[in-house]
Amino acid sequence: MDNTISRTVVIVPGLRDHVADHWQTHLATRLGNARTVPPLEQNRLSRAAQVAALDEVLTSVVGPVVLVAHSAGVMTTVHWAQHAARPIVGALLATPADLEQPLPEGYPTIEQLDRAGWNPIPRRRLPFPSVVAASSNDPLASGRRVAGLAEAWGSRLVQLGAVGHLNPAAGFGYWEGAEQLLQDMGHTHSEVSA
Repeated sequence: MDNTISRTVVIVPGLRDHVADHWQTHLATRLGNARTVPPLEQNRLSRAAQVAALDEVLTSVVGPVVLVAHSAGVMTTVHWAQHAARPIVGALLATPADLEQPLPEGYPTIEQLDRAGWNPIPRRRLPFPSVVAASSNDPLASGRRVAGLAEAWGSRLVQLGAVGHLNPAAGFGYWEGAEQLLQDMGHTHSEVSA
């Protein structure tokens, strides 16, 4: 019997509002077993609030969980993992935002991120298997820094090529690679809803 069918995929977005054409939104729709951490209405920049929102969703899920995080959602995930109270089957960590380095204009400053509790980025090995999917031209993180984070977290690094920040601005609504990576990790079965 395939026990992966009962696994719940928990989607951990970055600090953005809900984006209908984001690959995480498409993935949640296509998988029949997905839950998404909702965007915060208050204290959106607060690391503690983001981690608490993830923990609240995880507390409500019964059974095995796979995490699918993107951007600052990756940082939410690794901060949560430092004090994780429940086991996680595995995680896909896509294009993590490097919150220790200056971000492009329009994004929070390092000072704002420091005050909100994001830094330093945890560098302890994650207590679950993980894959970091990295972009060679991500405006929010250099390839070298992402490779170092993947190594520190004990994650398998998968190079995606020049995919920007893997978001709609970079041309990614639906991203078939997410489902393929989850299947390669053995965390979803091949059937998704149409």
